[in-house]
Amino acid sequence: MSHDRKVRRYMDYSLFFTVIFLLLFGLIMVYSASSYESSLKFDDSAFYLKNQAKATALGFITVLIVSRINYHVFQKPALPIYLMSLFLVFLVLTPLGVTKNGARRWLDVGISVQPAEIAKVGVILLFAACLSKYGKKLSATLPGFIISMIVAGIPAGMVLIITSNLSSAIIIFGIAMVMIFVCSPKTLPFVLLALLAVGAAVLLVYMVMNGIIPEEVSYRMARIRAWLQPEAYASGTGYQTLQSLYSIGSGGIFGKGLGQSTQKLGFVPEAQNDMIFSIICEELGLFGAVAVMVMFIILIWRFVIIANNAPDQFGAFIVTGVMAHISIQVILNIAVVTNTIPNTGITLPFISYGGTSILFLLFEIGLCLSVSRSIEV
Repeated sequence: MSHDRKVRRYMDYSLFFTVIFLLLFGLIMVYSASSYESSLKFDDSAFYLKNQAKATALGFITVLIVSRINYHVFQKPALPIYLMSLFLVFLVLTPLGVTKNGARRWLDVGISVQPAEIAKVGVILLFAACLSKYGKKLSATLPGFIISMIVAGIPAGMVLIITSNLSSAIIIFGIAMVMIFVCSPKTLPFVLLALLAVGAAVLLVYMVMNGIIPEEVSYRMARIRAWLQPEAYASGTGYQTLQSLYSIGSGGIFGKGLGQSTQKLGFVPEAQNDMIFSIICEELGLFGAVAVMVMFIILIWRFVIIANNAPDQFGAFIVTGVMAHISIQVILNIAVVTNTIPNTGITLPFISYGGTSILFLLFEIGLCLSVSRSIEV
């Protein structure tokens, strides 16, 4: 006797509503952190909030559209998207390139766009397509592993050299490495690579601290010294880090209260951008900081659930890449704000001010929701 089986499509509403919560919380914190500065600069306390709200609304529409599109649509054009992202990074060198806060990292194409964010999407799609088709050849053989490293290194190197954006370069390369690691049956190459990276970092710090590499050679060398001795560089490269630590320390357990931060009154530079987590700590205390981290942990947990239940490897690798992107970016941002690693400009996903970042993060979330919709229950 046969029974008809009713197939129900799965939709990860936990992921969807977690992202909505982070976006709404981000809008509140952007307004709180930026109202003083925007009042002085633009005579409008809600200037940054309005811009962020527009980008969030556009990103939300993107989520709804992309989540309804079959994610396999992006499999064949993965390589063209990757190559287009490289071309956009190159365009920063042309008159289309825009300099903000001393860094040339944006394109002016009617709106301001940061090509590094597009490069992250390009790497996720390309590696998802390649690993789902040639997984073992790319991850388990030496030639394949070297090719994968080169493909990941090209956009990372371009972003680093052309835009001097070390944090985005690390994220792009890290996304690819996590995706290859998940696919690979071998762990030794990754252990050796990690040891090599740590060894190089320790050697670099030693050489800077002992004057073998003068800090005048690069502003990054000065940032390493400021990371190790922020008080000694309180009036220069260590200023932002030191003010951030003051902000975190003054928040205590439950904080001063929403909107009550004093460090955002011109003391913490870019309070609504890279350092917004320090304002969260000051206004909402340890309780608020832990709550934000728990929300990101829930987000990562949902990515794991979707990836494990994806109907094919392409969908699983897309979700893995998005998970790697958000995880690495959250870890780096919090590490910078707490002075665990040297200062490098990086935003807190869904919360920091930045239109391009919000838009492409939500595009990635749309892809993950599209994968989740293909899961049969």
